Amino acid sequence: MKKKLMILLTIAFTMILSGCSKWIDQGESVTAVGSSALQPLVETVAEEFQQDRPGQFVNVQGGGSGTGLSQVQSGAVDIGNSDMFAEEKDGIDASQLVDHRVAVIGITPIINKEVGVKNLSKDELKQIFLGEITNWKELGGKNQDIVILNRASGSGTRDTFEKWILDDENAVSAQEQDSSGMVRQIVSDTPGAISYIAFSYVTNDVDTLSIDNVEPTDENVTTNDWPIWSYEHMYTNGEPKGLTKEFLDYTLSEEIQKNLVGELGYIPVSQMEVERDANGDIVE
Repeated sequence: MKKKLMILLTIAFTMILSGCSKWIDQGESVTAVGSSALQPLVETVAEEFQQDRPGQFVNVQGGGSGTGLSQVQSGAVDIGNSDMFAEEKDGIDASQLVDHRVAVIGITPIINKEVGVKNLSKDELKQIFLGEITNWKELGGKNQDIVILNRASGSGTRDTFEKWILDDENAVSAQEQDSSGMVRQIVSDTPGAISYIAFSYVTNDVDTLSIDNVEPTDENVTTNDWPIWSYEHMYTNGEPKGLTKEFLDYTLSEEIQKNLVGELGYIPVSQMEVERDANGDIVE
């Protein structure tokens, strides 16, 4: 009797495993890699997208815009997240890629809260990152050395900042960090520190800087009065299909664009009063 029961249990267990195996085999996944500025939005959208789709997964990773563009071009991932146009990145054949603009993000300089400066001119900010101004007392702040923290090479946030503040010159050699969250943490903990992050990463742990008396706000981004902003791109290698298309359509849906995008610190593209091309020129 016990032997028969064991045989029956073995058969039942085998059938369960077989069923699980089939369910796993039928699972679909999408991988999106790249911009850390865009990562919080894509991760949150992915969580909501997966809720009603058992067996369908969206894997989201950072690594920077350059990584996202190179990975999607090579076919290693389904979506390359980027703060820059593909045309701006050396070694990328933009003709292969399809651009899906899912949001706009403002980028702001941030400083340690003890610095004692609230506003700088664009030229003063440029001189800091070129190493020409090295102490905050030169700018009305404390007698304290300026500690520069840059994003890593290949970061779309860095490229955008250097384009609009440094006029495409390279910032002075300094400590670099891949993660926007880590940049904010280091600036918060380091006396005299300055860097730059997306609006979506700003917290009360750091102070932001106005530039030429213009504050870093969404409203000023939409009119281009605050020039340090970029589109948030989700690139695909050719037209998206299957689950990748479903996920992108969901990200661009009215539900996500009208609610989640703004809640997470981004700006819907539909709210922009200006449009810029890959050269940074305003499109009439």
